Amino acid sequence: MEQQWITQTPHLRDFEALTEVWEASVRATHDFLPESYIVLLRQLVKTQYLDTVMLICCKDPVNQRITGFAGIAANKVEMLFIHPDYRGQGVGKCLLMSAINEFNAKCLDVNEQNLQAIGFYLKQGFEVVGRCETDGMGQPFPLLHLRYQHPSRLPRA
Repeated sequence: MEQQWITQTPHLRDFEALTEVWEASVRATHDFLPESYIVLLRQLVKTQYLDTVMLICCKDPVNQRITGFAGIAANKVEMLFIHPDYRGQGVGKCLLMSAINEFNAKCLDVNEQNLQAIGFYLKQGFEVVGRCETDGMGQPFPLLHLRYQHPSRLPRA
């Protein structure tokens, strides 16, 4: 049974923990990225990227550990990362639905090689609306552009 997660706004003092969640999540799901690129991105996440988005997170109610977080800017989910220890427990869905319902985030990009994430987003009501050959830093990691469909437009199971 999925736990009922509550989103909250992290503080500046949480940036190290957010960066650790980012790295653990990327290492578990982005096996196509070279080590040197992960190291570069980690530094950018910690020193630049977290400051450019509205952040929300979920914490474990027992130990207050950050279990996952999302970053939203201009109606777009710019980042959504879940610690591997908490995958499959509803954290991602909670954060994504909060981004959609509270921040009107209706689009996002996802690495084409991250099949688990693509499946998750499609299941949550997103559809692929475009593709580009490179990631946001111009590296050869194609991105898919996804847009949220209103639930009434989703196909029935």
